[in-house]
Amino acid sequence: MQRLVQLALDFFDPPVAPAGPAAVPGVKAADSKSKLPPALDGKAPVAPKTVVNRPAAPAVPLPSLLSPAEFRHPQASREVLLGDAVVAYALQRARRRTIGFTVGADGLSVRAPSWVTLSGVDSALREKSEWILRKLSEARERHQRMEGGRIVWADGAVLPYLGEPLTVVLDPSHGFAGKGGALVAGTDVVPHSLHIGLPHSASPAQIRDAVQAWLMRDARRHFTERLDHFAPLLGVRWASLRLSSANTRWGSAKADGSIRLNWRLLHYRPAIIDYVVAHELAHLRVMDHSPRFWDTVATVVPDYAQLRSRLRDEPAPLW
Repeated sequence: MQRLVQLALDFFDPPVAPAGPAAVPGVKAADSKSKLPPALDGKAPVAPKTVVNRPAAPAVPLPSLLSPAEFRHPQASREVLLGDAVVAYALQRARRRTIGFTVGADGLSVRAPSWVTLSGVDSALREKSEWILRKLSEARERHQRMEGGRIVWADGAVLPYLGEPLTVVLDPSHGFAGKGGALVAGTDVVPHSLHIGLPHSASPAQIRDAVQAWLMRDARRHFTERLDHFAPLLGVRWASLRLSSANTRWGSAKADGSIRLNWRLLHYRPAIIDYVVAHELAHLRVMDHSPRFWDTVATVVPDYAQLRSRLRDEPAPLW
């Protein structure tokens, strides 16, 4: 171990300047103040360049180089080393035949039968370590993108609306009774704006709540129009619409015709919203995700696969 650490330290040590020429026995070293020899070509002699020793860049701390990546679930009860990464996962015992694991925003969750030993669970995770680490990395990158797009609630805040930027404008001169705000169409240069009847002294929470109230009203209007558009094409009838605020689910459907859609879908462009609406309406004909279900969706949204990928890869902004 001592040799391994020494090798690592040697690797990051600054280069050492080459030593001067070795002394030759019987030859006196030249004095630094001695005259320069005449130039052979008749030109004035040129003094040698002075070498300036600049301080080397600080070495990277060795512990930070050797410490592995870490993925830790908030409810982690056990950890395992997968490749070069420490993965702390949430383990739940369940009545099932096999070990199941999912990677979400919080990290790795594992559900295992009670008869499987802890070492058996760890072995199963190591077998799937490549997939698990890839999904954990993707989830972390997705979370970082979401954090980078977090909305700062103030006058001039920008958020996506139907796939386009929308600027929030505090407009205390209007009450916008019954609507909570007014959408002002933009141009090729100026983005759309949402005027909210709040004073400039409004708190971030007040601005956020006012914008959310307007978006939820507009989401109900937009979703209703698209449900009415796709239902006849799919040969189904929907009975009711409820808005959802779920963090990980965009919609659901029940056999009685009740539809639930996430109002945050309004952040996405209309084609993606249409895919989710058609997806839930298609469940009124096929209540699973069999090939027949996807064939049904494709009758009204042929490019559903690409839109589904966009919905998964483009996270909605954090509020």
